[in-house]
Amino acid sequence: MTDFQEVYDLYFKDVYKYALSLSRDPQMAEEITQETFFKALKSIDSFRGQCRLYVWLCQIAKNTYFTYSQKKSREAAEVEKASEESMEERLLTKESAFEIHKVLHRLSEPYKEVFSLRVFGELSFSQIGELFGKTESWARVTYHRARLKIKEEMP
Repeated sequence: MTDFQEVYDLYFKDVYKYALSLSRDPQMAEEITQETFFKALKSIDSFRGQCRLYVWLCQIAKNTYFTYSQKKSREAAEVEKASEESMEERLLTKESAFEIHKVLHRLSEPYKEVFSLRVFGELSFSQIGELFGKTESWARVTYHRARLKIKEEMP
């Protein structure tokens, strides 16, 4: 255990700097660094010395960073999906639907049309993009911005 403490003391700052260069977020870099050393401690017996210890630790940090990034992306997608479902659920009640329509009526183009095509026309983002002569990503971003504008205006 004392040997691992020495490794920790010796490499912590370097691994943290590497994690920070990947994440560009001090808090995430701290989490990645802590997780890196936790994983390294659990699997120190698998270190065969085929590379420098620092390189091995940075490889663990890189894999940990990618795992964190994927997890954050999935969480963000789930939040957006839940938010989208919430908006659609509100459309099911006549009173809420009328409020949304009033706000939608005040929206500028292309937000009004993109939102309507997506929610009421049930078109895919690629179809909406094609209608406007734009990309699927443009349609997604425009729809997302329209939803945000509607949420801001909702009572």
